[in-house]
Amino acid sequence: MQPGRDPIISSDFASPPEDRPQPARRRVTEAAVLSAHDQSPAEIAQWTCPHGRHAGHGCVACYHACADADPAHPQWEVAAWFTTERPIPIRALQDVHRHDRGLTLTQPSTPLVYLLSARVTAALGVEAVAGVVGFLVQNRHIVDAFTVTEIRAVHS
Repeated sequence: MQPGRDPIISSDFASPPEDRPQPARRRVTEAAVLSAHDQSPAEIAQWTCPHGRHAGHGCVACYHACADADPAHPQWEVAAWFTTERPIPIRALQDVHRHDRGLTLTQPSTPLVYLLSARVTAALGVEAVAGVVGFLVQNRHIVDAFTVTEIRAVHS
């Protein structure tokens, strides 16, 4: 018998919750390539945030909501690739790294293509993506016009 366990209640088959094997966490990935072709109504619905905005266009309300999200919600790793008409100054790229929400803005090897990524807490992947892209909408001084070409949200 294990020390500290009542022999009447205890059995060899029961174990305390901390000793029980935890079920494997399932990795959830939501992704979309946004191109010039029209999205189906189902795709539009999937990527429309609770505030009625398409995640690829960003949502300032989701951006603020992610900062105040319930800690019980999952942590999403979000990536949004976007293009601009003009280059983003290097100083602006560096300033994003100092932002308090852990955002990263990088430029892959292709000119005028950028990657904005962050880890955010949100109930749904669409809210997480809309919030990260909402950063660009909120901060138009960084980039005045952009087109999101691909979005991805992952949590496990």
